[in-house]
Amino acid sequence: MTEKAGFLSLALSSLLVVLVLFWIIGDIFINGASVINWTFLSQSPREGMTQGGIFPAIIGTLLVSLITILMAVPLGMFSAIYLNEYAYQGKLVRLIRLSIRNLSGVPSIVYGLFGVALFVRFLHFGAGILSAGMTLGLLTLPWTITASEEALKTVPKSFRDGALALGATKWQAIRTNVLPYAIPGMLTGAILGLARAAGETAPILFTGAAFFLPFLPRSLFDQFMALPYHLYILATQHQDIARVRPIAYGTALVLIALILCLNGIAIVIRYRYRKRARMNQ
Repeated sequence: MTEKAGFLSLALSSLLVVLVLFWIIGDIFINGASVINWTFLSQSPREGMTQGGIFPAIIGTLLVSLITILMAVPLGMFSAIYLNEYAYQGKLVRLIRLSIRNLSGVPSIVYGLFGVALFVRFLHFGAGILSAGMTLGLLTLPWTITASEEALKTVPKSFRDGALALGATKWQAIRTNVLPYAIPGMLTGAILGLARAAGETAPILFTGAAFFLPFLPRSLFDQFMALPYHLYILATQHQDIARVRPIAYGTALVLIALILCLNGIAIVIRYRYRKRARMNQ
């Protein structure tokens, strides 16, 4: 009876969350779909952002996401491989893991302030795409390391021991017997972390996102427009919020579509690597 009550409460909780999610997405789709067209996606905003489109914000978001990927994915995966496969599993490694887990819960605005101190002022990168992307990379890094380590732990120890028994070096055993089975989980965690970073506003607010720019950035050190910050301005700071509300809904719909695309890529990559791993067994 107690077990049935527990499952029923879990089912009701899940159903409630799904209903709220669908209600939010449905509201955004109904109000934003009428705004989406080629002009909205390919033109810059004009007339106080009451006309035009969101093209600079789309390009800025993609460029920042690219910098985030280049920083977080390789560094996070190699860190996880070292911590799980090479490092001595003593108190120091446990302390490092605990610190990484705690960093995952640090508010994003703290990362933004840290990015200003490190990249903008100390390294003199200035407020631009590079500083914002590297700040989001730091934000994503704990997620990437944690997800990659968990994926590596799912590979049985016998896979490593079998390769070592045949004379392979430790790196050869990891590369040929461990990574093919761990890569789907590692990439999925990294892409989901990136999807979260793409929707963040606070870190880029301090490190390079601009209220409005009539042109595209020409270098990685230029300021840029981004979809999350553009949406924040339209929804809360614009002098005529009622007039720009449809544009805000359209911007939110494009941002959600971008994040869903990233999640879809994660699902496809995971499916293909799992299928390949099963064929090699």
